[in-house]
Amino acid sequence: MKLGEYQELVVIKKVEFGVYLAEHESDETRVLLPAKQVPENTKIGDTLNVFLYKDSKDRLIATTNQPKLTLGGLAVCKVLQVGKIGAFLDWGLEKDLFLPYKEMTMRVEAGDEILVTLYIDKSRRLCASMKKLYDLLQMDSPYKKDDVVTGRVYEFSDNFGTFVAVDDKYSAMISKYEDCSKLRIGDEIEAKVVNVKEDGKLDLTLREKAYIQMDADAEKVMQVIEEFAGVLPFSDKASPEVIKRETGLSKNAFKRAVGRLYKEHRVEISEKAIRKIK
Repeated sequence: MKLGEYQELVVIKKVEFGVYLAEHESDETRVLLPAKQVPENTKIGDTLNVFLYKDSKDRLIATTNQPKLTLGGLAVCKVLQVGKIGAFLDWGLEKDLFLPYKEMTMRVEAGDEILVTLYIDKSRRLCASMKKLYDLLQMDSPYKKDDVVTGRVYEFSDNFGTFVAVDDKYSAMISKYEDCSKLRIGDEIEAKVVNVKEDGKLDLTLREKAYIQMDADAEKVMQVIEEFAGVLPFSDKASPEVIKRETGLSKNAFKRAVGRLYKEHRVEISEKAIRKIK
């Protein structure tokens, strides 16, 4: 049985708390699929497509739920909490995914949304890693020169620049000569494609996009504040989903726009709101 992967298994026994699955009816190695995840009308001999992971007691268990991440894949996961030996991520299953400190490229905080891969550690546990993502990204993006794209920062390099996963899956980079000092890993950015390399990797720039868009984005945010009767009920610390839903902007673009309005003394910013200055 393959830990961290989907596979077809046969129902060989039904019990009150679920069904036991195996690769073949004669196999002695079995795994439990809990009752609440067993499809209706399932019977012995049926084949089910399940994902295998380990429960809180380190026992192999099957699920028909869909995790965000499978072995060797890439996905964006939200940091739920940070402990003494690492962080715990939401990956769509009942048991949270562990991210050890040694697999971090920076210290994360609760609420961060980061790009990670899934691997099996020396103790045969499934864990997340922020490292070695470069080789997992695709190089067949549909984008061309001058396209505006959305990407997530996943690594910084003094020798090369800032590495970005466009659409969370395509390989891209911002040159080391461009100032990215205000960015942090996990930030979602909007950038312009300045070059598509022969191997398909994208070269990006923030400069022109940020310069052209900042005024327009600021006015858009101001319009949304007006629609909320002058008080926006969230700040730039809100989740990317809330910001995108209410303003149509990425979190990074929203923060730039709010910063512009603040410098122009058009808004006041508190912990949980942004208020228009009359």
